[in-house]
Amino acid sequence: MISFADRVKGVVFGTAYGDAMGAVIEKMTHQQITEQYGRVETVLTKWWKADLPEVVRLGRMRGQGIVTDDTLMTLALMRVYCIEKRHLDAYDMANEFVKEISFRPRYIPEFGREALILDRLFYPEKHIFNRHVLANCEPREGGYGNMVNCGAAMYIAPVGIVNACNPKGAYDEAILFASGHQISYGLEAAGVLASCVAKAFEPGVTVDNIVETALRYAKDGTKQAIQDICTLAVTLRGQKQDRSEVVARFHESIAKYSPMGDDVNRSMNKVGIPTNHYTPSRLFSIEELPLALAYMILHEGDLQEAVKDGVSSGRDTDSIGVMIGAILGAMQGVSAIPANELSVLEEVNKQNIEQNCNEFIETAAFIIQEDLQLNNLRQQQLSSIN
Repeated sequence: MISFADRVKGVVFGTAYGDAMGAVIEKMTHQQITEQYGRVETVLTKWWKADLPEVVRLGRMRGQGIVTDDTLMTLALMRVYCIEKRHLDAYDMANEFVKEISFRPRYIPEFGREALILDRLFYPEKHIFNRHVLANCEPREGGYGNMVNCGAAMYIAPVGIVNACNPKGAYDEAILFASGHQISYGLEAAGVLASCVAKAFEPGVTVDNIVETALRYAKDGTKQAIQDICTLAVTLRGQKQDRSEVVARFHESIAKYSPMGDDVNRSMNKVGIPTNHYTPSRLFSIEELPLALAYMILHEGDLQEAVKDGVSSGRDTDSIGVMIGAILGAMQGVSAIPANELSVLEEVNKQNIEQNCNEFIETAAFIIQEDLQLNNLRQQQLSSIN
């Protein structure tokens, strides 16, 4: 029997594990990863940019277990729950979450020093500060005008935890909260990821059950992308050792929903050229979540193998790893991650992950218990009416 506490730690450490694994190869193609690494097997891997000048690395360092903004934002959301001790919506994005990322310094592993999380964020995540602090927008309209990407889905797992075993509640709350950050299929992915984490808390749940849940709540291009690639993953199980063939098939499947392919870098020669990449669409999907679910299906729930293959498939590698780690961490508990890797993550990043988990476990249990009491009261009131 896996305890609630072990599952919560599985989500959070699974997030950090997938993040650190993928961070060393982010934006590389699968071919480049294969040529340089073969496959990433441990968080104790050297970053491909480690020997480049600091100006090229933008003052950052990765590798050897260092996590990125995916993990930092996840921990920030956990802290907001611990402060508010209730379910959240876009007004909490505009209030306490903004304070966490924009005004409260903490140790940033990639910088090796204290700084604001905001200083580390990619522009679509800085959008949170621009919209809520500078533009003083209506909180539920915070996502308007943003680049559509996986930025909300990558840190939304705590919403699944406070709605454990209630995927619909997780989906709804994630959409309410993340509307302060994302729109279109970027927002949709956040809702679906949260529902998958919530489903993964159910005892005896299978990976197939989790994908079924994703399809139950997913809309438009997100739903179709998950359906297509997960159906394909089942047929490829017998070929999973041929990793390059699997990646080619997966990327072919996702291309009609996420058409930028390996061309994920921004450069001056792209400025002013019209494109539908990262723009709102009912036909598109982010690729990280469908790929994460596909690798979970391919490896039949084996967390380590799914993360290793998922991050080694290329492109937005850290977020693919994060999503696999969060969902399967909820399903299998923290023991699914090697103990030596956990020690590295805790020591190198100086985030007190275990302590943050313990505080959040108490808060999440409190919120869930309040929900159960309210449900019991509602049932009693309905019974009296009938």
